Parts: sequence; structure tokens; C-alpha cells
Amino acid sequence: MTETPDLFGPVKLGALSLHNRIVMAPMTRSRAPGNLPNALMAEYYGQRASAGMVITEGTTPAANGRGYMDIPGIYSDAQVEGWRGVADAVHAKGGRVFLQLMHVGRIALTEFQDGLEPVAPSAVVAAGQMFSPSGMKPHATPRALTESEIEAVIESFAQGARNAIAAGMDGVEIHGANGYLPGQFLAPNANKRTDRWGGSAENRARFLIAITDAAAKAIGPDRVGVRLSPGNPFNDIDDPDVEGTYTPVIQGLSGKGLAYLHFLDAKPAFDVIGLARKQFGGPIILNAGYDKARAQADIASGRADLIAFGSSYISNPDLVERLRQDAPLNAPDQATFYGGDAKGYTDYPALAA
Repeated sequence: MTETPDLFGPVKLGALSLHNRIVMAPMTRSRAPGNLPNALMAEYYGQRASAGMVITEGTTPAANGRGYMDIPGIYSDAQVEGWRGVADAVHAKGGRVFLQLMHVGRIALTEFQDGLEPVAPSAVVAAGQMFSPSGMKPHATPRALTESEIEAVIESFAQGARNAIAAGMDGVEIHGANGYLPGQFLAPNANKRTDRWGGSAENRARFLIAITDAAAKAIGPDRVGVRLSPGNPFNDIDDPDVEGTYTPVIQGLSGKGLAYLHFLDAKPAFDVIGLARKQFGGPIILNAGYDKARAQADIASGRADLIAFGSSYISNPDLVERLRQDAPLNAPDQATFYGGDAKGYTDYPALAA
């Protein structure tokens, strides 16, 4: 008789064997001044290494992909060295860690990109504002990428993956969710191109599939995961046919031996998880508002192979043990989510010994 999968049981993920099925979700914390990973970040991630796998905050593979204040990069030697400290801290406690590669595209201010123009599939500005040291500011109008520039961005993801492995990471996650550059290519309201990168759903899926393929070729497909958020309107994404958009995405990512697909499972407009189960053939990570009971249920039913927890990991470095014991959780302090120092970052208490 096959044993029912358990949230706290081991699982195989690509090239890795994980101690449990609990994942620390990627979360921007804006604590990398100069865009350099640092010792405080190493302490933060090391504290949370009891997760089956840690996925880092979004990390830009190129200077013009850096849209927020104090987010880290992975395109310089100094950044690689900084991330090595993070990887070492997680591995020292027996954990596994993937680095999330994030290019924000049009969700940017020029002041965070060394004066470079934000780039996007098309010159369509996103509605909304972004925090800066001088207050909230509207997103900048992006410049449409040329064909040769698209190829350069694809290569930056491949190099970012190589750099992540050089830093000691166990793999990378391609951030295809939340309306950043790959999501902008997918969305018809952000992608007005008429060349091979726009128009049909298959053409709009081409960029995400291309950067995934490039990373997989660079470091091996079993060390590459992809995060998606079908139907999520965040960052001014509007798609009237989510199923039509994401069906070629799932098909294009299937059969490649990727480590996993990671879905923001917030009431998608169609059964994308069912489609992924039929097509993809590899592990599925789900994330969005999970508690222990719902996580156990989705693992036991086979809907998910792993569950990612977000804000509860901010305030509970020992979340695995707290869930295992049904212990109370620390409440997160939202005022310290972005920027600052150790307060609200590495000072949350663990359970008493």
C-alpha cells in the first residue's frame, strides 16, 4: 500500500532530497544596500533553514531589472560573494536554497536602476506607484525592448543561474509571476508587440519559456523552477483569457525535467493546477494563505507536492517546528517588512528550548 504523503515527510525535488515539504516563499525585504547580499541576510535565511527548501527574495540578473529600493542582484562578483554567505548559512544548518531570478521590467523607477531606462515588451506604463526615499512615485514609462535586447535579457537569466550556482545555491526559480517582466510579456494589456514575441498566446509565452530554457541549459533543468500567478492582476496586469494565455505556458514548460512549478494559488480563473498535473509531470508547489490543515489536505490529496508559506515565515524562523507542534505563531510586524535593520527581520523569537 502506498503511504499517504505528509507535510513533514521527505520529498524529492529535481536533483535534491528535502527533509520536509514546507517551503519558505520568496519575499522582498529590501535589506541589501548597494544591491549587495550581506551578513544580516545570511543570518535571516540561516534562521529559516529548517524549511524543506528556502526560496530567496527576488534577485535581479541585470542592472535594469532592479525596480525596488535595496533589492539584491546576481550580476557582479561582489553579489556572487554576498550570496555565497547566504548559501553557506543555510547549508550549515542542513537546509536547501534556491535563488529567485526576478527582472521587474516596467515596475521600476529610474533612480533604482543607475539612471537606466526601465524596459518592457512595449512602451506601456503600469498604473500605480512605488515607494522611494522621497515618497511614493508613479512607475516610469518603459522603453520597448528590441529583438537583440530581448536576447540579451534571456542570456542574463542564464548567466544569473550560473552565478547562483557559483555562489553555492542549489538552484534557481524563474519569477514568472506578479506582473514582472515575464508576466508583462504574457499579458495582452502590457504586450502590444506584433513580432514573434507578441500577439498570439503562443508568442506571448515565448519569452518566459526562452528564459527558462536558457537557465536550464546553463545549470541543468533539475535545478530550475518556475513561479506563476495565473489571473493575478497585481502590477496592472489585465488578461481577459487566462486559460488561453496559460495553456501554452504550461505546455511549453512541460516535459523538460524542470525541478518544479510554483503557483500563487489565489483563486485562478481556471483549473490551472489540474492542467499542470496532467501536463507537467513534475513537482507542484502551491502558495497563498495556507495554514497547517489546508496544507496537509492538499499534500495528502495529491493536489500539491510542497506548500510555500510567506508572511508566517517572516515572523517564525522555526515555522516547521511550530506547525509540527501546533504551537502559536508570532504575528508579523508589517511596518518592518521592507527596509530597515535587524528589527522585524532577525529578532523574532524561536520556541523556547
